[in-house]
Amino acid sequence: MEGLQETFKETVKERADRDPKFRRALLREAIESFISGDIDTGKLILRDYVNATVGFEQLGTRTNRSPKSLMRMLSPAGNPRADNLFEMIAFLQKQEGVHFELRSDAGKIR
Repeated sequence: MEGLQETFKETVKERADRDPKFRRALLREAIESFISGDIDTGKLILRDYVNATVGFEQLGTRTNRSPKSLMRMLSPAGNPRADNLFEMIAFLQKQEGVHFELRSDAGKIR
């Protein structure tokens, strides 16, 4: 199983390195998962995004957090506080050069 996970990580990293749209889509999907309440999926996708882009060492340096602590937050058993999660997302958006906004579709609210 570990060999399969490493192959997956390498594949995601290779695609992220060459495809900015893929990187932005990963980050957007993680954020959308959090907003919709699917925290486990959001953590998994955000972890894949971090591994494929900036890495936990740089993320830790930029957020003044231990890389191991950040990895634990995004692990399946992790329970990140909202302020830590939003700080990570803010940095990653800036690093990626994007800014996602939440908009209401008023027609769907009942």
